[in-house]
Amino acid sequence: MKSSAKLVQMILLLITALVLMSSCAEKREPYKVGAVFSVTGRASFLGEPEKKTAEMIAKEINDKGGIGGHPLELVLYDDESDETKCVLAVKRLIKKDKVPVIIGPSLSGNTLAVVKVCNDNEVPLISCASSIKIVAPVEDRKWIFKAAPSDSHSVERIFEYLLTKNTRKIAIMSVSTGYGASGREQLLRLAPEMGMEILADERYGPKDTDLTAQLTRIRGTGAQAIVNWSVGPTQVLAVKNWRDLAMTSIPFFQSHGFASRKNIELAGGAAEGVLCPLGRVNIPDLVPADHPQKMVIMDYNKAYQARFKEPLSAFGGHAWDAMKLAAEALGVVGPKPATIRDYLEKRQDFVGQGGIFNFSPTDHNGLTKEAFEMVVVKDGDWALAP
Repeated sequence: MKSSAKLVQMILLLITALVLMSSCAEKREPYKVGAVFSVTGRASFLGEPEKKTAEMIAKEINDKGGIGGHPLELVLYDDESDETKCVLAVKRLIKKDKVPVIIGPSLSGNTLAVVKVCNDNEVPLISCASSIKIVAPVEDRKWIFKAAPSDSHSVERIFEYLLTKNTRKIAIMSVSTGYGASGREQLLRLAPEMGMEILADERYGPKDTDLTAQLTRIRGTGAQAIVNWSVGPTQVLAVKNWRDLAMTSIPFFQSHGFASRKNIELAGGAAEGVLCPLGRVNIPDLVPADHPQKMVIMDYNKAYQARFKEPLSAFGGHAWDAMKLAAEALGVVGPKPATIRDYLEKRQDFVGQGGIFNFSPTDHNGLTKEAFEMVVVKDGDWALAP
């Protein structure tokens, strides 16, 4: 009897060992996605929703079993809105964490600062920033892609709208950051091509606390509209000063960097009547039911608001697109940087929050001006511009 009991015990131990061995064999190495966002610092309004979105998507993927059985490991750093810290974070992701793909950064200036790092190390980057310089010229940006529509697309939509109102004489304002400088460059470049005349070109710093001098100079030029290019506190400041100076007879346009309801709230009513081009992710209820983006936009809005109890912005949408593209590439071609890069460059008809992406060897953004709708602040919310 004792020998029989020992035999049974040995069999049970053997079965247990085999089960454990099988379980270990089935465990797969995680697929890594690196991320760098401006979670804190002056651009936290960009990086915080991007971080939340990326983490939400990573959890959703892992709750469904990962990517082909591989857990998705999101390795995320905060660059604190600082270019130097951004470069260090990207180098760490590449050298220490060995990630095959990186999403972010949040800012155009920070992204431009890491372009060479990613190119030299041959690791694909999907930026969440706006400047067209991030992906152009494409022959010098082989490993660089971006999920945010370009500032050139935003300028085109604003100018097209102005022309429908027979408005050709404008004044421009821009902040002296990478975002502002790139937007200003596109405003100046496209104005003569599209029949616009720039009567004033005012600049200011990202920490300025009063823009009345710039606006007062504009008031004396005869400009029929004002186009402001900035993100963060200065774009709200510009609107407040515009209203305080009783300049509302001159229509005020913001860039797509105004794409958050928080900016409307921060303006405290001063933003009423302000116009800007926005991605459809900001206006889910205004998107037609048969539009290709409708379902993904509604699903994202529902999931984000349920999880974080706050309205989302286009900035989180950029992280959604970058994260989904990276995860999709990992699932199709695996974790080799070169194959991920090649997959992204050939990806067509990707329906995202920022638009419908069609990447190619000559276009690493994949969007056009059609990614934007012209909207106006009406009754404290967005409405389609008349």
